[in-house]
Amino acid sequence: MHAVSEAASHIAAGKRQDMALKPILGAFALALGLSAAPVSATPGLTEHVVSDPVSGIALYGFDPVAYFTEGRPVPGRRDIEVEWNGAAWRFASEANRAAFLSAPEVYAPRFGGYDPSGVSAGVAVPGHPLLFSIREDRLYLFRTKADRDAFGDARSAMAAWPKLEKTLTD
Repeated sequence: MHAVSEAASHIAAGKRQDMALKPILGAFALALGLSAAPVSATPGLTEHVVSDPVSGIALYGFDPVAYFTEGRPVPGRRDIEVEWNGAAWRFASEANRAAFLSAPEVYAPRFGGYDPSGVSAGVAVPGHPLLFSIREDRLYLFRTKADRDAFGDARSAMAAWPKLEKTLTD
């Protein structure tokens, strides 16, 4: 099964446009006060995991495991990728990929990468991969620095998430 999944990942990767500059452009846009993520969740584009609407790559190509091991976003490589939960995930190393495959629910951003502030309000607002926090061994992404700075805990977002998640497309 793993070999089939890996082969499908490589085939799918060949069909996607190269997103190597996407993280760099996203960081530049963020510095200018813009965002590489969509402004709002659009029906038909939003899924249970925030991913690039063109390529289907989660975290705009950043390695989800690196947030924990490096304490910062690290771009993943095109040749180290896996499909999980409707999105393609990239990794900086084979070891990070293996760690993710052993426990994806631990390394993937909580609430599918949606900002917990928006989730608490019942709105699917995509978080930005450069605006993150790790709390209680979970990765959270935020839309703005102010949302990240104001984040206390995830209780209200956890209560709102099941209802909001049902509104997202498959």
